[in-house]
Amino acid sequence: MREGSTMNVLERDALDLLFTSLKERGFTLVGPTVRERAIVYDEMFSAADLPWGWTDRQEAGTYRLERRADDAAFGFTVGPHAWKRFLFPPVQSLFRAERSGSKMALRPAGPFAARYALIGVRACELAAIDRQDKVFLGGTYVDPVYRQRREGAFVVAVQCGQAGGTCFCASMGTGPRAGSGFDLALTEVLEDGRHWFLVEEGSERGTEVVATLPVRAATEEEIAAAGRAVERAEAEMGRTLDTEGLRELFLRNYENRHWDRVAERCLGCGNCTMVCPTCFCATVDDVTDLAGQAAERVRRWDSCFTIDFSYLHGGSVRSSIAARYRQWITHKLATWTDQFGAPGCVGCGRCITWCPVGIDLTEETRALRALDHGAPAAPQGGAS
Repeated sequence: MREGSTMNVLERDALDLLFTSLKERGFTLVGPTVRERAIVYDEMFSAADLPWGWTDRQEAGTYRLERRADDAAFGFTVGPHAWKRFLFPPVQSLFRAERSGSKMALRPAGPFAARYALIGVRACELAAIDRQDKVFLGGTYVDPVYRQRREGAFVVAVQCGQAGGTCFCASMGTGPRAGSGFDLALTEVLEDGRHWFLVEEGSERGTEVVATLPVRAATEEEIAAAGRAVERAEAEMGRTLDTEGLRELFLRNYENRHWDRVAERCLGCGNCTMVCPTCFCATVDDVTDLAGQAAERVRRWDSCFTIDFSYLHGGSVRSSIAARYRQWITHKLATWTDQFGAPGCVGCGRCITWCPVGIDLTEETRALRALDHGAPAAPQGGAS
């Protein structure tokens, strides 16, 4: 919470006024909504578009929507979409070259007009955005597309009131409570026949929005009730990951036979990288018109699981699935820290849920630890 700000209560029936206030400030609303039997992030127009009364059930390789016993708006965890699709779009034109007579003109991609209000950002996802900030904004070369979208975004976080079967953010120190990185944070409380939201201010912009809403200062009892909701989520965490010595574990097991065991199940499909909120691999395509008068360079998401991604003259550097899986998990949990000062994993569990064969990053790490200590790896679900 920002220093000097207060905790306020917003009643359930007034939630749409928050949406209206953001729209009046020129923001395009994007947030969770039900589509194609999943809760996805898409454009929204009012609070009615939220997944009221829906929840998700997630395990390795399994995702199902179910009806809740109550009418919670944020009574789910995370789905297949990550917020990076709005800040680091899957397909992006970088520039266009056009011929005019004997001259060639380069036209960079035009400015992005929309400003997004991101509704319902979880603590682990705030951490993921922070990781991508380091990638795209923290080095010598700043990505102008990402910077423009990021600087224009208004972040409405939601404190987790439940954990999913594949969540392990508590192990990574990224949740379930969001402490910073937002303009506003909501905690949804359904208790004693009441349905309301605790509102925390995280920025001056957030304070300005709260001033337009019919809120009142929260009592100590209401603040405690909101705290209990987040405590329940931490107690329900579906997975754990021992982070002690994690970097060294992976670096000294580069040639471990465990990678071949994983490769026997891994399809190399890249689902884990597509749903991951921090993965940033991309490639570029140059497209020319038939007349040779114009060409366009387009950036699109790629994955370290595609064999062409590491192709150099003479062949792929990582030609086997074992090498590609090892590259992904080692970068995520070890060498990412060397580059950016923190792991590339935030414990959201998406890679576990959306793996078609249910490969579980936490179980594979446990199996590697067992082999590292000279003991046979006990089969645990996805690990074998």
